[in-house]
Amino acid sequence: MKILHLICAVVLSCGTASVASAAGISIKYPGMKSTSYRLEFDASGKARGNLPLEVLRKSTVDGDVENVVYTVKAKERCWFSLADTVPTGMAVGGCDFYMPGFWYHRNMRSPEKAPSFRSSTDWSVREDRLSSPLTGVYDTVSRCGVSLMRIQSDFGALSDCVPQNLSGEVMLPGTTSVGSVGFCNDGDKASLVCAFPYVESPKRYIRKLTLIDPVKAFMKLDKDQTVTLSWQIRRSECADYSDFVADTWNYCYDTMKPLPLPDAMSDSEAKHYLSKYFVSSFVDDYKLKFFSGHAMRCDDCISTDAYQVGFVGRVLLNAFNAFEYAEKNSDSRLAEISASILGSVYEYGFTPEGYFIEDVRLGGNEISQELSIRRQSEGAYAILTWLNYERMRGRRHPEWDRRIREVMDRIVAMQNVDGSFPRKFRADGSHIDPTGGSTPSATLPLTMAYCYYKDKRYLESARRTGDYLKTELIDKADYFSSTLDADCEDKEASLYASTAMYYLSRVTKGKERERNLDLCRKAAYFCLSWYYMWDVPFASGQMLGDIGFRSRGWGNVSVENNHIDVFVFDFATVLRKLSEHYGEPRFSAFADVISSSMLQLMPVADNMYDIAKTGYYPEVVQHTTWDYGRNGKGFYNDIFAPGWTVASLWQMLSPDRLDYVFEKR
Repeated sequence: MKILHLICAVVLSCGTASVASAAGISIKYPGMKSTSYRLEFDASGKARGNLPLEVLRKSTVDGDVENVVYTVKAKERCWFSLADTVPTGMAVGGCDFYMPGFWYHRNMRSPEKAPSFRSSTDWSVREDRLSSPLTGVYDTVSRCGVSLMRIQSDFGALSDCVPQNLSGEVMLPGTTSVGSVGFCNDGDKASLVCAFPYVESPKRYIRKLTLIDPVKAFMKLDKDQTVTLSWQIRRSECADYSDFVADTWNYCYDTMKPLPLPDAMSDSEAKHYLSKYFVSSFVDDYKLKFFSGHAMRCDDCISTDAYQVGFVGRVLLNAFNAFEYAEKNSDSRLAEISASILGSVYEYGFTPEGYFIEDVRLGGNEISQELSIRRQSEGAYAILTWLNYERMRGRRHPEWDRRIREVMDRIVAMQNVDGSFPRKFRADGSHIDPTGGSTPSATLPLTMAYCYYKDKRYLESARRTGDYLKTELIDKADYFSSTLDADCEDKEASLYASTAMYYLSRVTKGKERERNLDLCRKAAYFCLSWYYMWDVPFASGQMLGDIGFRSRGWGNVSVENNHIDVFVFDFATVLRKLSEHYGEPRFSAFADVISSSMLQLMPVADNMYDIAKTGYYPEVVQHTTWDYGRNGKGFYNDIFAPGWTVASLWQMLSPDRLDYVFEKR
């Protein structure tokens, strides 16, 4: 097989030698091991050799893009697996790799039991693990990038089936449209790889920190049956890895053209249903009153004794959400509930040192001694949002003013010299986890506290977080360990970094403001890379497929946790602000995709989507062959935390908050 024209251009521009590319096909019959063949093509693109199927390869070049189309037609019934390798000529030692929503750089932030370069320099994964079915490599020396993306002519016709075995050579019991992409180290040179149907190697990642033996799938073709497979190879010249990620996201968006879901639920309708959660989940059996939103079952949604102020609980932000909704709709019962929660937290929700009590099982009075900058920040953020709302209406709460100032002063005092905050710590100030990945969560309340209290100490602290984010996260394109239940590259770190820089832009001026917006945009592309451009297929009998679920607009979570969720909060609003500032219509258009898609699993009376109660929005949506320990692809995990999903969607549905928090008064 002759070298691809595009790759010739890439290796020449990078000053490296050309490497011959290779395609192959494996044939399998029941009860037999597969037989593999290297494919060689004549001048017409037809594969030579005596094979049980015809393989035709067609290649066309358009600028920096090469389209490669395979047509496979069976001469007799057989099961096949087609693979191709795209060499780049780039030295692996100078390369970073990219598979959106799953792989960044070399995944070296990830533990040994999750996919990373620690385990292997060769990885292939199912396309439905990825927010776009793409693999890429960026040469930090030549500043060249190459990407390989699967092209589907009709995303509405996608299909999948459930294999009988998890590993080894697997003969699929039906049809699938899921292939795989990845990369490999070929003699210290980087190559991109693709296959159909899917291959996952050298290991399959099936649940949190669980790698098992690889799988190679074979799909049946009956005599005269034909399948057409298309990939697109693209060259790019980018200033750095961040630029490569941004450029590739724009290319994916322009190629896949994701559209908002039609007939999406209106904002007011969505809040109406979400408000049902506030009433049903209210727990008043203890001194601390709260919405139960952590560690409950999907099949009954019975409230538990688990109180969590931030992260997956988000009790205080939901207390404000309920308060605001009650006032707007003259709902006295909901107003009473929210006031009860706020009052109980003021009286019983703080440690003797003045921090928020973060995580407690109230039935056994089991208070975690571990504190986190993220939960403390999220608690302060919620109260400051409420205090701003109240002050705009001429109502003041001096007792809460003093309480939150104490929290914010403790946060400022804890800040490290480099501007970072420890991810986890104790009330005495000692560090449990000193890594700074959660730092941007503190930027939000720091900027808000500056606006509310007019205290420049909070602004200076926020600026120092911005300097840290620029130096350690954004400039290095290294977004890690914001989510508290994983130690790896994750979406929330980039989302918080982008949102933090936008908040900083609202309290700064001139060149400093423009710098903050530029950094916000740079981080936003990384966050966007986690969000799905396409609708992954499901098999018949998998609940998500049977109800017509569409994954576009939902975000994968982290390298450790390969499920999608509705973590968005202010991000859609930030995208619209960036779109307006930079004249970038892709941002606002994709924000519309997110906003329409994330409401589609709302449990309502005529369709509960396998959730027991109205408004309890699902959390762990398992869209690929990975699970949290229960159920697997096409279903939810059995345990979920609707407190944060309700808070996230409510914030998305309240875009005006960003403006009134920073309004000059």
